Amino acid sequence: MKKALPKRIAVFLSLDQDIFKGYYNPQDPAPLYKRQLSHDFEEYIMLSIRAAKRDSLFHYRISYRNECEKQYAEPLMYAIRRHFADKKAALVAGFERFKRRTYMLLFSSLVIVMICQGLLPVILDGKISIHSGLTNGIDVFSWVILWRPIDKLIFQWNPYLKDISIMERLEKAEVTITEIED
Repeated sequence: MKKALPKRIAVFLSLDQDIFKGYYNPQDPAPLYKRQLSHDFEEYIMLSIRAAKRDSLFHYRISYRNECEKQYAEPLMYAIRRHFADKKAALVAGFERFKRRTYMLLFSSLVIVMICQGLLPVILDGKISIHSGLTNGIDVFSWVILWRPIDKLIFQWNPYLKDISIMERLEKAEVTITEIED
């Protein structure tokens, strides 16, 4: 039997100073809340949510040992939210670019098809003996030239929306901060 995927996925984070330093890019001199996240930390988050479905909810669980560590929870969450908001904005821009390029390809293909289907039969009147073969060739050429943009518009937009959805859910995930008893 197939294992059910979880509806709620928790990403566990610790404010322990040895672990906490690995969350940020060490070369970034900005304040904590504006720092870039490290590549390894982003990879950890992405691996944590790998089993997610479209309707899975993400949840950050932050643990700390003392009040000194607790003060870093809010800047960490701000940095995480900002990081995934930036990633989402980049993905949305990429999706818009994909749509614009695909629609331009479709419209230019349609113009070529209109020229081939409308203008060439007028130029080549029915008196030429190869007329039917040429019109059949134009029909095949029209299908071939329209295939790629239609295929892209129907089937290749979904990965963009999936990635945008994941980044949005990571940006807006619920946070629980708990103290660890020694």
